[in-house]
Amino acid sequence: MHLDVVELRDFYATPLGRACTRSICASLTALWGRSSNERIVGLGYPVPYLDALSADAERTMAFMSAAQGAVPWPAGGPSATALVFDEELPLADASMDRAVLVHLLEHAENPTETLKEVWRVLAPNGKVFVIVPNRRGIWARFEHTPFGTGLPFSKTQLAAKLREAALAPTAWSDALHFPPGKASKRPRFQARLERLGRRFWPIFSGVIVVEATKQLYQGVPAVARTSRRVFAPVLVPQGSGRIAPRTSSGKTL
Repeated sequence: MHLDVVELRDFYATPLGRACTRSICASLTALWGRSSNERIVGLGYPVPYLDALSADAERTMAFMSAAQGAVPWPAGGPSATALVFDEELPLADASMDRAVLVHLLEHAENPTETLKEVWRVLAPNGKVFVIVPNRRGIWARFEHTPFGTGLPFSKTQLAAKLREAALAPTAWSDALHFPPGKASKRPRFQARLERLGRRFWPIFSGVIVVEATKQLYQGVPAVARTSRRVFAPVLVPQGSGRIAPRTSSGKTL
C-alpha cells in the first residue's frame, strides 16, 4: 500500500527526513555523473532528490502514483508533476534518458511490470536509478519512516527483478547507516555514523541504491500488454442484466 503524499511531504520536512535526503543524495550523486541536456523522469516520490540531480537537465518531470497522490513541483514555477499509473506511463517509447525510482518499487502491485514500463520509456542505453529499503537494515523494521513500509528487497532480489526487465545493474551504493531515531537531530554524530557505516557495515544500510542500464539484446513481446486495471461503469441502466426465462421448447415466456 502506498503512503499518502502528504505523509511523505511532512516526513521530508522533519530533521530526520532532511538527514535522509542528505544521505541518499550523497549516494545518488556518486553514481549520477553528468546529465547535461538529458531528459529525466522521477517516479514515486522523487521530489526531495530531483532538485539536487536535475540542475543541468533539458527537462525533468515528477510522476507520482495515483494510489499515493501528488503535490506540485517545483516550487515557484510551472508544475512538472503528473499523477500516473506506474505500469502505463504517459510517455512515448525511448523518450527519457534517465529515471529515478524512490518510494515506488516496494509498493508496486507488480514490480517486474513497473520496471518493464521503465524499460520502454528509456532511450537506448538509458539509465535507471532505484532506491529501495534494504531488508537486512533496521530501517525496514520501523514504520515511523517511509522506508519501513512496503516490501523491502535484498541486493540479490533487486538484481533479479532488474534483469527480468532487461535492465543490467552496473553500479551499487547504499545509504542511511545511522539509526532512524533522534540521533538525526545531532548532525555531527549522524554524519560520523554515516561515514563509519559506509566503511564497516554497508550490508546493514537502510536503503539500497543501484544504477542499471537499459539492454537491447532481449526481445520485446509483439503482443500489446493489456491493462490489469478494471474500471467499473458509474451508471448502469436498470434491468440491463435481466434475461427473460425460456421454456423447454425455446420460446420466451
